[in-house]
Amino acid sequence: MKTFPSDFMIGAATAAHQVEGNNKNSDFWVMEHAPDSLYKEPSLDAVNHYRKFKEDILLLAEAGGNAYRFSIEWARIEPEKGFFDEKEVEHYKEVLRFCHQQQITPIVTLHHFSSPKWLISEGGWESEQTIHYFENYCRFIISELGDLIPYICTINEANMGKQIKKIMKRMMKRNKAENKLGDGEVQVGLNVDMKHKMENYYRFLGEAFAVDPRQIHTFLTARSENGEQIIMTCHQRARQVIKELRPSIKVGITFSLYDHQALPGGEEHAKNEQYEDFLNYLPYIQEDDFLGVQNYSRKVHGPNGVVSPDEHTRLTKMGYEYYPEALANVLRFVSEHWHKPIVVTENGVSTTDDHERIEFIERALTGVYQCIEEGIPVIGYTYWSLLDNFEWQLGYEQTFGLIAVDRKTQTRYPKKSLSFLGGIKRNGLDSK
Repeated sequence: MKTFPSDFMIGAATAAHQVEGNNKNSDFWVMEHAPDSLYKEPSLDAVNHYRKFKEDILLLAEAGGNAYRFSIEWARIEPEKGFFDEKEVEHYKEVLRFCHQQQITPIVTLHHFSSPKWLISEGGWESEQTIHYFENYCRFIISELGDLIPYICTINEANMGKQIKKIMKRMMKRNKAENKLGDGEVQVGLNVDMKHKMENYYRFLGEAFAVDPRQIHTFLTARSENGEQIIMTCHQRARQVIKELRPSIKVGITFSLYDHQALPGGEEHAKNEQYEDFLNYLPYIQEDDFLGVQNYSRKVHGPNGVVSPDEHTRLTKMGYEYYPEALANVLRFVSEHWHKPIVVTENGVSTTDDHERIEFIERALTGVYQCIEEGIPVIGYTYWSLLDNFEWQLGYEQTFGLIAVDRKTQTRYPKKSLSFLGGIKRNGLDSK
């Protein structure tokens, strides 16, 4: 019987903009409603988690989960620069209290991709001012809610802007003739159709944000080196504030990490990717308490770089290779350079076949169990995602969730994978 430690956290994750609905003061809401939008559809009510969070958390708890990773939406808390909405603070206070009532450990993310609209008008994630604004936001959250938060991820996938920049360059070169980017190239739901009409879209955004369209810097914009520095400084300042106000809170950050594997001749390509994805961030996180690892698949590198999957490769609905063992490989790589606790803050699969999801969870968590047996300090696993939700620019067609949602009625339909995941926490991996 493969039984996890009694204090091991097993649960699921969400992001506010993807599940709550009506996040009208955010940059993503603006982009979703632009003419010729890159978003296939707007988020609108999403899956109404803002009002149905108790039902959703209760389903997780009843299944056997004991951890819930979710994000606090900055655009709700500070809808206008310098104005903090007490009503929204009370909402998240209620969410946190309900987690504790259900013996669910809350793992809070302070920034998960979406930002206040006003922040983008002020220069967004390429502006030095954002460091100050983020620090103020964090100070307010910790002052108001810190006594209810045991774990904080300051920023979700801090390396995503760099990954997007690399992939855009690579895919534009590779598929120039087809004017098309490849699927499964980045661990986020991007619409990568290069034929898209951009002129009206960017004109609208320029007017909406009151900036030159070339100066719109959302969190998911391809990032400069200066932008990289700004984001990591935001993390360090947030950590400083959290430790100043609530030293007991465990602070970390999350990274999007592929399992980079090398064919003969591809070793240097794989090593370069590992450095850019993770190793170059190590100096900024030395004082962190834990690391959030987020993995969905692997990338195989040959002498000329990334090798695309062939027609026989098993793929997920997102276009990733179906390869649950990637997670354990990433954990082993990370542990060579990081010797503090690790939380798997995202790992999952988009599929219409829940049996595939159950298989994915079992294989992924078997790898996690083996890593713990090897002495790697993995302390938690939160599957992505608790609910089928809004996958950013790809809209609602992706189905990662442990719970299906009829968005016309907002009725919840727990999948067998939810009880399977909870059963692992209760009874171990060999119980089905």
